[in-house]
Amino acid sequence: MNDKKNYGFTTTILHNDRQKGIEHGSLHKPIHTSVAFGYADARQLASVFQGKEPGFRYGRQGNPTISALEDKVNKMEQGVGTICFATGMGAIGAVFQSLLRAGDHVVSSSFLFGNTNSLWQTTMAQGVGVSFVDATDVANVAAAITEQTRVVFVETIANPRTQVADLKRIGELCQQRGILYIVDNTMTTPYLFRPKSVGAGLVVNALTKSIGGHGNALGGSLTDTGAYDWTRFPNIYENYKKAVPLQWGLAQIRAKALRDFGSSLAPEAAHHIAVGAETLALRMERTSANALALARLLESDERVAAVYYPGLASHPQHAISSELFRSFGSLLSFELKDGIDCFDFLNRLKLAIPASNLGDTRTLIIPVAHTIFFEMGAERRASMGIAESLIRVSVGIEDTDDLLDDFTCALEAC
Repeated sequence: MNDKKNYGFTTTILHNDRQKGIEHGSLHKPIHTSVAFGYADARQLASVFQGKEPGFRYGRQGNPTISALEDKVNKMEQGVGTICFATGMGAIGAVFQSLLRAGDHVVSSSFLFGNTNSLWQTTMAQGVGVSFVDATDVANVAAAITEQTRVVFVETIANPRTQVADLKRIGELCQQRGILYIVDNTMTTPYLFRPKSVGAGLVVNALTKSIGGHGNALGGSLTDTGAYDWTRFPNIYENYKKAVPLQWGLAQIRAKALRDFGSSLAPEAAHHIAVGAETLALRMERTSANALALARLLESDERVAAVYYPGLASHPQHAISSELFRSFGSLLSFELKDGIDCFDFLNRLKLAIPASNLGDTRTLIIPVAHTIFFEMGAERRASMGIAESLIRVSVGIEDTDDLLDDFTCALEAC
């Protein structure tokens, strides 16, 4: 490859490992399982530990396999640096663990993945204030900001009701106020959307989902886009200010969330995710097309009360989604009309699998209120617009006709 040429998304990811040279001419970065790294010169070991030169210290803070994946994700998001974690929740938890202190304040979208909501509840119990707002309107975010606000956190497409945050205008607001803007890009992936384009300083990706794509490895990442000025962030420790300000945030996150907290990605998982990522664009094209076809089918069926998918003209944020996203992703949800038992419907499906993951090659389906959002209680679910009959679908890469026929037959049996 010519490293000066601007290659396309898939070409860049496919050939990225080879740009740094791989042992024995391998086409994939091999799995390095060692947790320790030896140096012939003890002075060099000290220099690496002091951050004076690059190198590997200990497996908890990274190794060559994980570093190759970090570089690959960083290319996807066009960032200045990326850190990988054991899970997507590990990546989000790293924000709280490494960047926030008691007395700080966070403004978060109220439309959140259930575990993220649970994490913010834990954060609140430990002295960080969190205001949950309807982030589909920037005015709600602006009204919640205080002098102590350090972070604004949103998801691109909310799981499971698919609300789309007012991404661009929230980014402009955060830039004006000097607030760190964090966007969870899991449901769109960097192929459909790059949060850097709307001013996000940190980008979360649950690598378990569409980037890995095959339901065989857990992982998460935080990417620094370079859009945030870390000199404006009051919680950076002095010993992480030795480097240029552009590196302050990731230096502190790598130390406080990987070295101290230990939420490290395993090299075997990193390898699975890196290989899966090679087909991200192809899979997202297929799953997005399947999801749109299924959403249209469900919207036209008299047994369905409501369908939530940004690709439908009826979706409240369809215009914003059309402007920002390459396509609309693989996540949709719907409600059956009163009198139809959601469990009976789910049990009639032959291809769609009752399971809790997202972004798999297979179509997965789950009754939200009774499973992944059960713990938060009926009142909190209602505030998020989650009906008791809501069914979430993570659409896979099956042949479109087979997928539509599966849902049609299950609906007709109702």
